[in-house]
Amino acid sequence: METALVFKLGILSTISFLLAMWFTPVLVHFLYKFNLGKQIRSSKSAPIFAKFHKNKAGTPTMGGILVWATVAFVTLLTFVLSQAFPTEFFQRFDFLSREQTLLPLGVLILAALIGLLDDWMGVKKIGPKGGGMSVLFRLGLYTIVAVIAALWFYFKLDWDVFHVPFLGNYILGWWYIPLFVFIVVSTAFSINETDGLDGLAGGILSIAFAAMGAMAITQSRFDLATFCAVIVGALLAFLWFNINPAKFFMGDTGAMSLGITLGVIAMYTNTAILLLLILLVPVLETLSVIIQVLSKKFRHKKVFHSAPFHHHLQAIGWPETQIVMRLWVIGTVASVIGVAIFLLDKGWY
Repeated sequence: METALVFKLGILSTISFLLAMWFTPVLVHFLYKFNLGKQIRSSKSAPIFAKFHKNKAGTPTMGGILVWATVAFVTLLTFVLSQAFPTEFFQRFDFLSREQTLLPLGVLILAALIGLLDDWMGVKKIGPKGGGMSVLFRLGLYTIVAVIAALWFYFKLDWDVFHVPFLGNYILGWWYIPLFVFIVVSTAFSINETDGLDGLAGGILSIAFAAMGAMAITQSRFDLATFCAVIVGALLAFLWFNINPAKFFMGDTGAMSLGITLGVIAMYTNTAILLLLILLVPVLETLSVIIQVLSKKFRHKKVFHSAPFHHHLQAIGWPETQIVMRLWVIGTVASVIGVAIFLLDKGWY
């Protein structure tokens, strides 16, 4: 069983990687052809950001299409092949199941489409100040997606248990729904805050989904683990072209959809508390933004040169590639610690 699972994970993640690599030139050509380039904020509203990113103006956004479209294609392809050729070989590769992967796939696509619209509006300078949807409107739409997922858990899966490592399970009743929504939406927006340097969000997400996949395996959620592996494969292909200097950016269609999906998978594996470690970098990025906003409001001065924190590091002289790679290292170490805590909590020692 273990050998067959490793083979399945390896084959499907490789197929996902190769398909995404093959699709990238087509996507890049499309993005450039229709001038779907990112608009850089003005030097008046964000002087430090504009200083370090003015040379990136016009670089295509919406690159997240590469990830979620590849994942959706591989997931649906394996399902269709298993139905068209009901042999053991094809059925072994099918990982679309109502209990484990139907909901993550659904929220991935739904959130991706919302993000795609927001990215398009930003490129076309539609919306408040020509920057796409307002923050509150985006928050409302993604909250609706999270509520749908929460209701699926509560009513379809009859799930209202929240696990705290070393303390046990807590039955929350209907309180599980708002907690679920908060965790999923917070995860999505923290990933979005991290998506500010070439390769940063893609690398952090690859590490996080790999960690989630590993924990899903120990729970015998093999379809969910396979889904994570397919996402990692697509993300690695995305990173190939997103590493500095990036050929395209992830955009909300990638960052928000993958963030929401990661949050949902964390609820599936009951490891939401461990997201604080597995997503340590996005957590710190988000905290830096909150601290900056509160300090400017109540103290009328900044704590950081610029927020999120990765822009502060740029402002004090760190090269972009150095920031990204060091944050990858921090994310990897934190994820390993998170998985180790998960295994210790299960008694694997």
